[in-house]
Amino acid sequence: MKIENMRLIYPAFSKHNFYFREHISKYILEQKCVPLNPFMIFQYFMLDTIPREVIRNANNNLVTRGDELWVFGQVSNGVLDEIKLSRKLKKPIKYFEIINSTKIKEIPKEKVKFEAGLEKFASEL
Repeated sequence: MKIENMRLIYPAFSKHNFYFREHISKYILEQKCVPLNPFMIFQYFMLDTIPREVIRNANNNLVTRGDELWVFGQVSNGVLDEIKLSRKLKKPIKYFEIINSTKIKEIPKEKVKFEAGLEKFASEL
């Protein structure tokens, strides 16, 4: 059996885009990459059946093992932390806009939108 080497992509996105999680994984697979999608692996914090800090630690482990971080939609506090970790690890980061819940388009970091109150962190992208 032949196995083609594929990049591992950690998709970072806000809980507000939770409903779009499968579309994000599909998009990554269409780019011939493997999604390490936390909302597909752990759903939404595993319905709070274990402490959220355990899930955050698991997510950070996925970020460290991934080859790249791809940011989808607005940047939340959690996404900002994942960006900071990826920058510290010198991992490539790409940014994407979700258009009308049906389309994904890569954008420059200067066009990234933030959740309310987080715009002041634009320089940390």
